[in-house]
Amino acid sequence: MATLLCAPLVAKTVDQMVREMAVAKGLGADVVEIRLDHLSVFRPREDLELLLKGRPLPALITYRPKWEGGQYEGDDTRRFEALRLAMELGAEYVDIELKVAEEFIKFLSGGKPDHCKLIVSYHNYESTPTSDDLGSLVARIQAVGADIVKIAAVGVDITDVARMFQVIVHCQERQVPMIGLIMGERGLISRLLCPKFGGYLTFGTLDAGKESAPGQPTLTDLLNVYNIKNLRPDTKVVGIIGKPVGHSKSPVLHNAAFRSVGFNAVYVPFLVDDLPSFLKVYSSPDFAGFSCTIPHKEAAVVCCDEVDPIAKAIGAVNTIVKRPSDGKLIGYNTDYVGAISAIEDGIRGSRVKDSSVSPLAGKLFVVIGAGGAGKALAYGAKEKGARVIIANRTYERARELASLIGAEALTLAQLENFRPEDGMILANTTSIGMHPKVDESPIPKHALGSYAVVFDAVYTPKVTRLLREAEESGATIVSGLEMFIRQAMGQFELFTGLPAPESLFREIVAKNT
Repeated sequence: MATLLCAPLVAKTVDQMVREMAVAKGLGADVVEIRLDHLSVFRPREDLELLLKGRPLPALITYRPKWEGGQYEGDDTRRFEALRLAMELGAEYVDIELKVAEEFIKFLSGGKPDHCKLIVSYHNYESTPTSDDLGSLVARIQAVGADIVKIAAVGVDITDVARMFQVIVHCQERQVPMIGLIMGERGLISRLLCPKFGGYLTFGTLDAGKESAPGQPTLTDLLNVYNIKNLRPDTKVVGIIGKPVGHSKSPVLHNAAFRSVGFNAVYVPFLVDDLPSFLKVYSSPDFAGFSCTIPHKEAAVVCCDEVDPIAKAIGAVNTIVKRPSDGKLIGYNTDYVGAISAIEDGIRGSRVKDSSVSPLAGKLFVVIGAGGAGKALAYGAKEKGARVIIANRTYERARELASLIGAEALTLAQLENFRPEDGMILANTTSIGMHPKVDESPIPKHALGSYAVVFDAVYTPKVTRLLREAEESGATIVSGLEMFIRQAMGQFELFTGLPAPESLFREIVAKNT
């Protein structure tokens, strides 16, 4: 059975909920969850008739008490009566908490209508139980008389989600319908990949800010970005590993590109704290490749079984591909070509491109940052014949990278008065100036006068404070979006073995920035 898409309704009034049901249907939901505990005034018979009469979608009725993360503070009898009434009035699903499920079933005394499925739910707002405990919970929930098992727990680490997937797959093999979700940002993939692993239902909100639990995506994103209705058990999972990762435009870009060429894969964000444990846990062939962003690019070099020579020389990997023949992890770096070619084209402008000599040759090229992207830019500039300077907040790190590639090192403070010549090139590879801290810049405006070209790897916002002030100081600016598009095209080709649809990439980026 296909995973259902359920829209939680958390409005304060019945009229608003009725309106939102129509919105949910229009957006593509299969079911609505009516959260009675969110209503500021609730008159059981009158309101349930209004909510359930002529409704456009099947309804799941939840009346969640405070002690299980809901809003209801009264006694259970009143709650039970409302849930029984919802059953009588034709609700397709009713949700009751495991803690009181036996009591509720006794209260019904065999009066549950055949058309109504009973969801028995367990919530843990602190952590995700162990595999054994999850298995025991499923057995307890079934034993109590549930038609559908529901377990929702908070993810302390993204590896917690793997345990939930295993339990869902096991339930599916035994034909036990199960909703298994990990709450919070680390658990987002549990919601996005439900159809792949056989979850009965996943939640999608009508809009950001209308969540009934932490970490719920919107219906629009589930359907349009993650293509959730087309995910199957054989769909490959690819994604971006980072911390933070929520700002990334990569899922929008890659999923549209996969769809355009008919490649059966989905691209998701992975909020990863510890890279080695993530790669160890998600080692099955289902997880076919990863983009790596801050702060994991350098750790990825050590985690891969084999590393492309250029990525090894740079000391940073931004793309990991799982080789189908033996499952080995192969590391690459597409940042290098993406950024350097963008800066070269920025310098050349509309002039004829002479590919034999790089416009970077002989130029003084200042790189801010000594992390993964900094290494890629420094290495690339050096390869093209530039004289490289590394500036970093921590001088020690700048010196390390400088000695590695044969460059000079400065602190960020020294960079303020660094003007040995005009016509220099500046490349910021740090996250300074990235959303939400858009007022920050790695270098004050008065220090930008000697640069002919300024590049910023940050692409949210599209024009950072650094780029705006550089342009005002007379420099040619190169947006991080250009690097983003080019490195993403390189990644797409590594993931799929197909040529990247460049015009589509550019169109999507223009639309989403």
